[in-house]
Amino acid sequence: MQISLNFTKSVPENAAIYYEKAKKAKKKLDGVKKALEISKEKLVQALLNQEKQTRETERLIHEQEKQFQHRTKKEWYEKFHWFYSSEEFLVIGGRDAITNEIIIKKHTDPKDFVFHTDLQGSPFFVIKTNNKQPGESTLTEAASATAIYSKAWKLGFADSKVGWVLPEQVTKTTKHGEYITRGAFVITGKMQYVGHDMCFAIGVEQGKIIAGPYSAIKQHAEQYVEIIQGDEKPSDLAKQVKGILKAGTFDEIIRMLPSGNCKVKK
Repeated sequence: MQISLNFTKSVPENAAIYYEKAKKAKKKLDGVKKALEISKEKLVQALLNQEKQTRETERLIHEQEKQFQHRTKKEWYEKFHWFYSSEEFLVIGGRDAITNEIIIKKHTDPKDFVFHTDLQGSPFFVIKTNNKQPGESTLTEAASATAIYSKAWKLGFADSKVGWVLPEQVTKTTKHGEYITRGAFVITGKMQYVGHDMCFAIGVEQGKIIAGPYSAIKQHAEQYVEIIQGDEKPSDLAKQVKGILKAGTFDEIIRMLPSGNCKVKK
């Protein structure tokens, strides 16, 4: 360390100059220390705020994941054709011979209503009543769904003869020597025939794709597309519907469409 002395001043005067310089240096040092402490406090607070924001972000992500899982959770009946009627009755239907068999044997209770068309290879649809009496609108919607998912749609029929029976009237018992294929059943007794239309729709309810008779989907969906018999292939229509609804996957939508050509009602 070098010290410069002013020889025009006395020793005490030189000492006084360095004393003042030392005081100023100490004052600056104190200021630096104070600024450093403030910076440390701000840094600690910033880190705490960042940690808090991180925890909040993680919480929001977790909540969104839970909501997404809830929206995408598959219910037991989603392996079949299904919809909730405008009266809030669950209606399920077979996609093929195997699911026809499963519905009748495993998911039909004594007070349920079983629907079928007179066409060969018709799906079975079941109104899950929970021991309540469905109204006319539910009966009509179940009849519509049964016809829509039968060959009637593919053949371009404006309607099809659809009726319902009680589960006790549906059996695998045949005359001696006769054979009944998987998914087929014998209906005994009288069928109660129900008038219906062929109005179909696909919609979105709480982020989930739903499909079924127009009146039921209109009741439940936030947005929907009405589908009618037409000349467009199901694969082309599925892409179109996905573009309109901005929801669901191509596979989900095409699985919900009736068998045969159709088009979006303008």
